[in-house]
Amino acid sequence: MLYLISCILCDVRRFLYAQIVIRGMQMALIKKPVNGMKDILPDEMQIRDYVISVIKKTYSGFGFESIETPCVENIENLTSKQGGDNEKLIFRILKRGEKLKIEEAKTADDLADGGLRYDLTVPLVRYFSAHENELRSPFKALQMGNVWRADRPQKGRYRQFMQCDIDIIGEPTNLAEIELILATTTTLGKLGFDGFQIRINDRRILKAMALHCGFNEEDLDQVFITLDKMDKIGIEGVRSELVENGASEGSADAYTSVLDRVIGTVKEEGSIRGIEVLKEELGDDISEDIIEWMNTIIDTVDAAKQADFTLVFDPTIVRGMSYYTGTIFEIAMPQLGISCGGGGRYDGMVGKFTGRDVPACGFSIGFERIILIMMENGFSVPGAPEKHCYLIEKNMPDDKLKEIFAKAAEKRAEGETVLVAHMNKNKKFQKQQLAEQGYTVFEEFYR
Repeated sequence: MLYLISCILCDVRRFLYAQIVIRGMQMALIKKPVNGMKDILPDEMQIRDYVISVIKKTYSGFGFESIETPCVENIENLTSKQGGDNEKLIFRILKRGEKLKIEEAKTADDLADGGLRYDLTVPLVRYFSAHENELRSPFKALQMGNVWRADRPQKGRYRQFMQCDIDIIGEPTNLAEIELILATTTTLGKLGFDGFQIRINDRRILKAMALHCGFNEEDLDQVFITLDKMDKIGIEGVRSELVENGASEGSADAYTSVLDRVIGTVKEEGSIRGIEVLKEELGDDISEDIIEWMNTIIDTVDAAKQADFTLVFDPTIVRGMSYYTGTIFEIAMPQLGISCGGGGRYDGMVGKFTGRDVPACGFSIGFERIILIMMENGFSVPGAPEKHCYLIEKNMPDDKLKEIFAKAAEKRAEGETVLVAHMNKNKKFQKQQLAEQGYTVFEEFYR
């Protein structure tokens, strides 16, 4: 009897152990993607592919050339104090093998020698610096690719997302800004966007305004951080925060007074008049060359634009990246209350790699936000080929199977989409599912 009980207990233990192993195997793998990243389903992927094709075709018509850079960059390049707050969001890559010395590390950078790129600008400048002699001048680059930021995920913001940049390196005049704005807005127009704004400013104007109103050079970064909150806290909020941060009431009053007058003039009389008022306010504290630079961009873009948008001078545009040196701009969609991209001039960045400054300017479309808007608006890819489905009975003889696939090949050669699939028992439900995927023509084949 004891022997029998012992055998039963053994069997129970084996059964329980087997259940634990099975459950462990079932729970070991996680179906959800990593937090802040997402799987892309076929319907969205179709729209993304279409948008990419429109972007590439339109930009190539402006002379931009596609390039590609690695997703991993040297950690020294990513932490060179050119990426603003993005440098706090780097996904670092640990050193490998003997190079990884955990016991001797004092900071996180001692453990890492690389990182996932947080934007496409730093990789582009490294790329240009390495291949300058092999590239045309000025070099007009188009780069699309994923970037990674350890940001807090929310709607429309992910830790892995696509960026789409065009840049002109080697063009010192505002011809670069004009081309970038026209290429970007033409692309948005072809994707069905209208009524949007390109808001434009210049870092040199920001600096001239602040110095004219009595701020010290060393305080400018803090002044611009406060100004960048204008859309959230309003002009009175900007004034209050400037004073709270140590500015004199005289400087804060003068600064907000200039802003208020210029913004009001732009709304009532247009951007060119707004720039004229800015010149009246600042006098000799702002160069006439900067005023002419801005007027030329606005006049030329307005005369040559192909999309329905407005180019607006906005003295509150800051752009957070510390590498901007001149013109800055943003895509604003007031009806949606969001920004969908931006860029500017960064003439000093190439010199960080080569020791010799080269003029550079770039514009980035907010690819993920554009896709989100298009999907929420129920966008359908135009001109998609008719989709055929050949439903074949199971156990089809070889000779008939060859005929079916030959027919499908002919249709595909003509540009049609053809799906060959076995017929299910519930044919009605199968066709309903396929119709939801866009299939409109069904043919059935029997033995």
